[in-house]
Amino acid sequence: MNIPDTARAQAQDLLDFIDASPSPWHAVQTCETRLQAAGFIRLEEVDRWTLSAGARHYVVRGGSSIIAFIVGQQGAADAGLRMIGAHTDSPGLRLKPKPAEDAAGMVRLGVEIYGGPILATFADRDLSLAGRVNVRTPGGFTTRLVHFAEPLLRLPNLAVHMNREVNENGLKFNKQTELPLLLGISEDGTKAEARFRQPIAELLGVEPGDLLTWELNAYDTQKGSFWGVDREFIANSQLDNLSSCHAALSALLATKEPQATCLCAFFDHEEVGSESAAGAGGSFVSDVISRLASSAGLDGEDQRRMLARSFFISADMAHGWHPNFPAAYEPCHHAVVNAGPVIKSNANQRYSTNADTAARFMAICAKAGVPCQQYAHRTDLGCGSTIGPIVASRLGIPSVDVGSPMWAMHSIRESAGVLDHTYMIAALTTSFTD
Repeated sequence: MNIPDTARAQAQDLLDFIDASPSPWHAVQTCETRLQAAGFIRLEEVDRWTLSAGARHYVVRGGSSIIAFIVGQQGAADAGLRMIGAHTDSPGLRLKPKPAEDAAGMVRLGVEIYGGPILATFADRDLSLAGRVNVRTPGGFTTRLVHFAEPLLRLPNLAVHMNREVNENGLKFNKQTELPLLLGISEDGTKAEARFRQPIAELLGVEPGDLLTWELNAYDTQKGSFWGVDREFIANSQLDNLSSCHAALSALLATKEPQATCLCAFFDHEEVGSESAAGAGGSFVSDVISRLASSAGLDGEDQRRMLARSFFISADMAHGWHPNFPAAYEPCHHAVVNAGPVIKSNANQRYSTNADTAARFMAICAKAGVPCQQYAHRTDLGCGSTIGPIVASRLGIPSVDVGSPMWAMHSIRESAGVLDHTYMIAALTTSFTD
């Protein structure tokens, strides 16, 4: 397969983006760094906003959700908004508020399951910790990001000699008793909690007792890579859904002076239902849109005209056709890896796509010169959902759900196609000027 150099470069940039973003808070930080380098200016929700045509800004909520936008040259009531949404979180294991315990001479860390990960894929991996910690200061506390680059944790498998039917029945973990992660050996006279706090305190240069609270997840330290006979595939953690965040951000940064206001919204908590202040079910995007309308001097009537002329693309990864499991897929709806963006449809509105919005995205792909595909889930299997129906219903705007096809969704090590990522960037870039 012929892979253009530009496609390889974009795929490598995606892998670098993911490797720098082992938690939702780091993903927002990575986006923020790239936005600032492109001249975007941060806004704070507590301040008054004054916006003008061509202005480039972004705003962060909760440290793990971010909205970036370019104010269009044309009046918003007549041009509407061009919006792309994705999510910063991925399924996995999160530490409990008091995770450390001594287990017969070993220190292990208790975890909660976040979202719906494939738990077996976390076994025997080089895991470490990433997230945020609140540290005591004289005036209260400050939030610090934590990212251990070297392996710190492990979930060792039980030997086959003690689990003789593992290859017939599959690898299963008791979620309470068998998922705690091994941190190290207990030291005489040192409590398990002290052993847990010490490396974090050393990394941040603070006293262990000044660590107040934390939101930390286990992540795989293995870097992203290319694979395949022609290196036509990529593998990494969090392709679902940092791949869509990267594609949308790349599209926004490539957009210079759009006629319509262009906006990217990357939300936390999609994997657990989106119902949070920072999630798509909260007020974040509607608050930003209201402030855009207010800054443009739109009254209630014109704001509704603006929304009626808007278009929302919910970008989240799609299930790629797996030749080893053909029975898992709906006939005539095989989303082939490296064959283009996938339009996702579901009659029960698990996806926001309808016939009109699907046709609109097809036209966008045609204009961008990239192929596209259609996907529907097997009728006898439960279908996942996205932020698409949530945002579309709250804002009342036309919406389509799309994504790049991938394998092993919700594994700690997912795979996708090099060409699909460059196709998605091209399509989303075109959508901002369509």
